[in-house]
Amino acid sequence: MKFALVLLSVLLASTYAKVGFGPGDQEWDHVEVRDGAFMFWWMYFTTADVSSYTERPIIIWLQGGPGAASTGYGNFAELGPLDTDLNPRDYTWVKDANVMFIDNPVGTGFSYVTDSSKYTTDNRQIALDLVEMMRGFYKKLPEFKSVPLYITSESYGGKMAAEFALVLEQAVREGTIEANFKGALLGDGWVSPIDSVLTWAPYLLHFGVVDVDGYNAVDKAAQKTKQYLDDGQFVAATNQWGETEGVIMQETDYVDFYNILKKISWYKYKNKPFYYRLIKPAVRDDDDDKMDKIMPQVAEKLNISHRFDSQSGNVFNKLSGDFMKANTHIVEELLNTTSVKCFVINGQLDLIVDTPGTVKWVDALQWTGKDGYVNKQRQSMVVNGIIEGYEKTYSTFGMFWVNRAGHMVPADNPTAMDYILRKLTDDYSG
Repeated sequence: MKFALVLLSVLLASTYAKVGFGPGDQEWDHVEVRDGAFMFWWMYFTTADVSSYTERPIIIWLQGGPGAASTGYGNFAELGPLDTDLNPRDYTWVKDANVMFIDNPVGTGFSYVTDSSKYTTDNRQIALDLVEMMRGFYKKLPEFKSVPLYITSESYGGKMAAEFALVLEQAVREGTIEANFKGALLGDGWVSPIDSVLTWAPYLLHFGVVDVDGYNAVDKAAQKTKQYLDDGQFVAATNQWGETEGVIMQETDYVDFYNILKKISWYKYKNKPFYYRLIKPAVRDDDDDKMDKIMPQVAEKLNISHRFDSQSGNVFNKLSGDFMKANTHIVEELLNTTSVKCFVINGQLDLIVDTPGTVKWVDALQWTGKDGYVNKQRQSMVVNGIIEGYEKTYSTFGMFWVNRAGHMVPADNPTAMDYILRKLTDDYSG
């Protein structure tokens, strides 16, 4: 009898799972989140030794940009079952959880719009679209409604994840969606952009990447970005952000914005415009070429006719007026009005969202647990006897400093990332 029940459980959990691209059971689909706006999701069912997939949580991954594709970058370059050489990844998250990659906002990756008026122009619409996408997901896979759900993210994805988490939790409370939503992780998140920009100059100076003259040049450009922002000239602030990055490129001979210790070939980039290495914000250059070959194969295997856009310039441009706006008030609301976990992580070698900038906005948060957090002792994050970073958690909030990692923490320090995920998901037990 017990064997029959176990077999029935496996069969039920596998009702929708099918062979996709790469190993293991998968499912994918488009959801029309608004008239003429279609969002694509792709989920890998866990390969953990369980009797039912529903025994493990769903972990959503949102990429940055905005406009970078989760199904490409996050999947193959960071945490999916296959790497960009299509070899099995030892530290893939799929070993422990069901992992869903969402191409977001609409117009990114395999997501698409029928005309340009359907692109999103602000973070709120992005969050509403994501909640609508989840409604479509649960309609297709209703057995996962009770499964613990976590949102994880990187870069601009962190800005989107915070508001997605808040809107989703509100929808659950109001009964407009049924989901077992538990927590959100903001990885090297573009949550308070100006705090990042204003700390670039001191960060580079302290690491010895620029001298005092370089510091002054970067700081001057950064202060101009702040002035535009303070004046409410948001598109101009975004443009000046790009100019500030150009100054950094010039002063450092193309330091890697995503890991300042990465070896850079000066000859490879000396004749490229400053934005060349910034329009692919979540993957290294060698991986770009590899994914250009992989994604057409993915489209064929998954029977997707829509063209894949690895980094949508249209998506970025439509959000240029929202790009430099802070989203810290959303994080505060999430902490003050919900019981959802909110973890913030940052790689110590990341420049574009540097740790000093992140710590600055985290320390400025106004929330009910602030005094407890401030008085909490920071602890070493020790895994197998090695200090992989540092952590400070109180109530539903946690800050994690990750050693030997840049912008892409899952790829740079998978050991630390696994430790943090286990804390977020209560060791994947739900």
